This record gives sequence, C-alpha cells and structure tokens, in this order.
Amino acid sequence: MSWQLKALRVVLRRFVRPALRRQRDSLSARKWFERGAFLNARGRPYLKFAPDTLGHVPALWTARPAQDAPFILYFHGGGYVMGNPRTHAALARFLTRKSGLQTCLPDYRLAPEHPFPAAFEDALCVWNSLTARGITAEKIALGGDSAGGGLALALLAHLCANNLPRPACVFAFSPFADLTLSGPSISANAQREILLPVQRLQDLRARVLQGADPRDPRISPLFGQFEGAPSVLFQVARSEILLDDSRRMAEVLRAAGAEVSLQEWGNLPHVWQFFHGWLPEARIALAQAASFINSVLPAPSSADS
Repeated sequence: MSWQLKALRVVLRRFVRPALRRQRDSLSARKWFERGAFLNARGRPYLKFAPDTLGHVPALWTARPAQDAPFILYFHGGGYVMGNPRTHAALARFLTRKSGLQTCLPDYRLAPEHPFPAAFEDALCVWNSLTARGITAEKIALGGDSAGGGLALALLAHLCANNLPRPACVFAFSPFADLTLSGPSISANAQREILLPVQRLQDLRARVLQGADPRDPRISPLFGQFEGAPSVLFQVARSEILLDDSRRMAEVLRAAGAEVSLQEWGNLPHVWQFFHGWLPEARIALAQAASFINSVLPAPSSADS
C-alpha cells in the first residue's frame, strides 16, 4: 500500500464519506462532486476537449478520432444523480494517453429530474447516433465506472438481447449493476467500505427508480442476457460494498460464454481509478485497463501512448 493511499483513506473516511452521507438533494451533491473533481484533476482539462452532440445527448471528446479509428465510449459514474463529462475528464485523458485511443464522454440525463429509464435511453441514443455516422461497433471499446459501468453493461445487455452488433470489448470499474441491492457485500463490507455510505443506498435507489422495477436489466444489468458478449474486464476492490455486483456480473457473463477478467484489488476506495493524479495504484489499474483495450483495439500507429 502506497503512502498516498494511506493518506487518501484517512481523508475519504473522515471527510468525504461523511459529506456524501449528508447530501440530501442531487443539486448540492452535484456541486460538491464538481468541486472535488476540480481538486482531484488540479484544474479543468475538459476545456481542451471537443464538444459534440450525439442524437440529443451532449458529449465531450478528448479529441475527435480520425476517420475509422477505434475509440473509447465512456459513461461517467455518480449514482445516476451526479457527475458529468467534466468531472471525469481527467480520467478520460489518462485513459486516452495510455491506450492511444480518443475517448467520448456522453452527458446523459440524471435523476431525480430525469429518472429511469432516461440514462439508458440516452446511452442507447448515443450508441445509435455513433453507428448512424457509419462507425462500426467493433471500433468501440465500451466502459464506465460505478453507475456508468452499470450503464455500459446495460447497453451491452440490450445489444446482446436484440442480436445487434456488439462493441469490441467492455470494461467496468466497480460497476453499480444491481439496484435490487441484493449483493451480500453491501452488508458484509459496510464497515470496510472507504467511500460510499451504505445508509444512502435506499434513498439513492428511490431517486433513480421512482417506482420502477429494480430488476429491469436497463438499470440492473445483472438480470440481463449476454449471449454473444465480447471480452469484459472488471476492476473492483475487495473492501467495497459493491464488490458482489462485479463478482455476480462476471458469473452471468461467463455463463453466457463471454471471456471475463475479474481483477479484485485490495483495500481501496470505490472507483479508485478516479484518483490517478494522486494514487500509484490508480495509475497501475488504468494502465492495465488500457492494455486490455489495446489487446482488442490496438492504437493507431501514430498514437503517442
């Protein structure tokens, strides 16, 4: 364990986790997240990104990829109630640098103003808009973190269930894949969890679903169908309350015939990759994710990775 991780664990447990527990509405949570992302990124890297609109969904690109070049489609986390391309711009830039592939960050709609299935509808809109431009699915590495990881998996389930072209590969950092909240790790890791306040999960689910079925695979891909799925990478910490979301998703995908790599790390915070500017463990994890992507989608020869 690096000294940076030891220090970060103290900060997250004593200050960030209690702050998350105190957030009573989505607007204040979003402002809080934006401030934290600014400090984490040490600036605003998104100012150099390229804006786009995919269907009705705004998006940011690290830079527009060359025609026919592969790229990463990344859905940000934030529990479906906060986060945006700006909060995850630094992570996207690092993935792009390591993989040599440009990254697209959609700005999907958030709850409670836009409850389920708004986020999924936006993800599907983005996918359809990209393919309508003539981009083949096999050129896309699909990924995300936390709720964004669940959203990427939900999109994959839809493509598989409807026998539509699948992405080249999928990667998910600590995905939120089961809104029934039935994973044993939610209670088993309640005391070990460094970042997420387990006490707020029920409230979060209510804001997002607003009465919808938590078993719907468009929000809980754990209950989806994945025949013909491509290779999938999971990275999750063994101390997380969402640990079993990754473990059970890996089992579902393997049962459908997919090749799955489940990387379980040590006593790390939820989506520790987000802290790559501070944690060597985060940089290592992202470099491994980039290697996974490049094993399927090699970077263009001119890319500086």
